[in-house]
Amino acid sequence: MKKLFVLLGCLTMASTVALNAQRPEPIEKDLTFTVVKELPITSVKNQASSGTCWCYSTLSFLESEILRMGGDSLDLAEMFVVSKAYADKAEKYIRLDGKLNFAQGSSSEDVFHVWEDYGIVPQEVMEGLNYGEKVNRHSELCDGMKGYLDAVVKNPNKKLSTAWRRALQGILDAYLGPCPEEFTFKGKKYTPKSFAASLGIKPEDYISITSFTHHPFYTQFAIEVEDNWRWDLSYNIPIDEMMEIIYNAIDKGYTVAWGTDVSEAGFTRNGLAINPDLKAVEEAGSDQQRWVGVDPAEMMKQLSKMRDEAPEMTVTQEMRQEGYDNKTTTDDHGMHIYGIAKDQNGNKYFMVKNSWGETGKYKGIWYASDSFVRLKTLNIMVHKNAIPKEIRKKMGIK
Repeated sequence: MKKLFVLLGCLTMASTVALNAQRPEPIEKDLTFTVVKELPITSVKNQASSGTCWCYSTLSFLESEILRMGGDSLDLAEMFVVSKAYADKAEKYIRLDGKLNFAQGSSSEDVFHVWEDYGIVPQEVMEGLNYGEKVNRHSELCDGMKGYLDAVVKNPNKKLSTAWRRALQGILDAYLGPCPEEFTFKGKKYTPKSFAASLGIKPEDYISITSFTHHPFYTQFAIEVEDNWRWDLSYNIPIDEMMEIIYNAIDKGYTVAWGTDVSEAGFTRNGLAINPDLKAVEEAGSDQQRWVGVDPAEMMKQLSKMRDEAPEMTVTQEMRQEGYDNKTTTDDHGMHIYGIAKDQNGNKYFMVKNSWGETGKYKGIWYASDSFVRLKTLNIMVHKNAIPKEIRKKMGIK
């Protein structure tokens, strides 16, 4: 009898292993997508070894906004934004005596601050690769700056010198190159601010929206995540209305900057972002009796098939809040929603441009299910005119 209990325990552990440490990746679903509506985007970029998805996704969003307004297809310089944002972040880091997250992450709002305060430049003017690499590799840059700033925070001279900002900028310039004060593009001279002004983007027209219950709906609050280091505010509305905004935006010709969590098993490297109901599979895996006498390899095969074929969750507001409160929903990636598609069963998916290069089955494009977006969205950024009038009125936006 003792041996039987040990065997049952091993089977239960094997089920857990199958569903966690050894779960197959990616989830394979035989899906065929048909485009419902697809809005113009620029080419897929590669952030490479840098935590700058926030910049790539938001500049992609703004490049599509320029196209929407009748402008040219542009490739805007992510590293101009990154350099300016780092300098701003360093200033705040020193003022807060190092009590701020000085890391590679940030938020969509950061791009708009840089756009408004400093302008923007084309990619060809500032590639940001002055350190012997062909693609972004930012660990040394970020760690080096933080080490320097931590020395400044200690204030060994009992008074900050007038040199620390120039020294910090020197590190940025050595890696990313100096931010140009003037440049020529397509035969015309610009400053970064005059170039930004020529593109028709008005930062005040763009709205960050979220959906959580620990703050009142139809108010604004700073989403409590480390990457929101500027403490920018987002409008808080019910999840059904946030989803209505995304659908309305695409329908009316507006794309969406999307802050989300891609740590779930349903976000695959092969172009899918789905939200399967794994609880049912986990419960099946914990049903000891059904697996007694089954070969472990066959058990894992059956569990894997069940996982791949699991229906998607019906997401509630409470589920979103639980994920945020329990840290299973975090702000770990930014992407760009630009269209809607359906699978062969009629289920809706958002077409999403990623910044990992032309990888995966769809060459850098992901298909994110309605359920996944409902559950794992931290916030979205949209033009205010993409918001239905009745919702905009509740939000107090003119």
